[in-house]
Amino acid sequence: MFSRLPSFPALHSCSSFPRQVGGGYIYSLSSVSLWLDGQPVKRDFKLLESIEKTVPLPDDTPKVRGYDFNNGVDHRALLQSYFNTGLQASNIGVAMNIINSMIEKRKQLPKDDDEAKKCPSNCSCRKACTIFLSYTSNLVSSGIRETIKYLVQHKMVDILVTTAGGIEEDLIKCMGSVYMGDFTLPGKDLFKNGINRIGNMLMPDENYTTFQKWMTPILEQMLHEQTTEGTVWTPSKMIHRFGKEINNPDSICYWAYKNEIPIFSPALTDGAIGDLFFLFSVDNPGLILDIIKDIWELNIRAVTAESTGLIVLGGGLSKHQICNANAWRNGAEYAVYINTAQEFDGCDSGARPDEAVSWGKITAEAQSVKVFADASIVFPLIVAETFARHVDKMTLDPGDE
Repeated sequence: MFSRLPSFPALHSCSSFPRQVGGGYIYSLSSVSLWLDGQPVKRDFKLLESIEKTVPLPDDTPKVRGYDFNNGVDHRALLQSYFNTGLQASNIGVAMNIINSMIEKRKQLPKDDDEAKKCPSNCSCRKACTIFLSYTSNLVSSGIRETIKYLVQHKMVDILVTTAGGIEEDLIKCMGSVYMGDFTLPGKDLFKNGINRIGNMLMPDENYTTFQKWMTPILEQMLHEQTTEGTVWTPSKMIHRFGKEINNPDSICYWAYKNEIPIFSPALTDGAIGDLFFLFSVDNPGLILDIIKDIWELNIRAVTAESTGLIVLGGGLSKHQICNANAWRNGAEYAVYINTAQEFDGCDSGARPDEAVSWGKITAEAQSVKVFADASIVFPLIVAETFARHVDKMTLDPGDE
């Protein structure tokens, strides 16, 4: 049997191994030693020169280089080094740049400022860039809730879209805790003990019981207002009321209520809230939820915006909803996706920004990137290098100093 020399140093006389490059092979050696039955055998190789010449890259092409810890521990410099690190770290760097571009655009006055001032303070037309943020319920179950709450508290985003779980998990956390567990805890044992697993997080059943006790009188009041005052409830209007009633500064919904930031949840019935709607309707039929009015509200905010930026955490319905709304304005100008989904099964969750370009949901000229990563890892890092660095100026009205 032939084998290469048992130790690499024995090949020091050879400058490299043969490799395929461009249209053929190049050999930078004229012979190599092989071993046959324990004896060295020499074989000669023909020197080939069929290699394509390298076209010089532009002078401003970034070079790959990571953070040098010999310079000490500088977390900001570490984050800034991501852009030139390569792989998904560089996509994180691109995401930071795009979000900072959104922020800089948002701080500008809209082109038609005089007309914009006639509109409500939370109207999309009041800003040069309207920032949409979509997120999934598991992120609210996790500590990313606090990151999202921070953005809403300081008025750094303009429109939120999430699932039913993204609403109920936020409210439930004001009444009971979610605990750390493990991905491998047996479901059978957890079920017997009244504990629900969300990845490696644990939600006690009693939290839902407390949630039901809190929610029922609110639904009763909503039904009363619908019956006596003709109130038309939409998912966003319900969520606005929930934010008022929870009255807890730890809550995303609370700060959205305080700052008049709409939260749209077109599938509000899909979750514990939907279960409570069902149970409530058994004895109190007639409560109506108008989702058509909400789709008008969401789409018209996209249409009237001067420019838009999308920040998508996770996938599913919330991702598609903000992308689809932006199709009505012929696409968003900025887009950052953060999720682990792949595109090869054709699902929208895994679709890259370029697929959205084909639908007119993102403009062909947009600044866009997809970060293939767990949002619970990278989103706080991105916020640290973007929104958190602009917090003082972002709470001002555009044009103010």
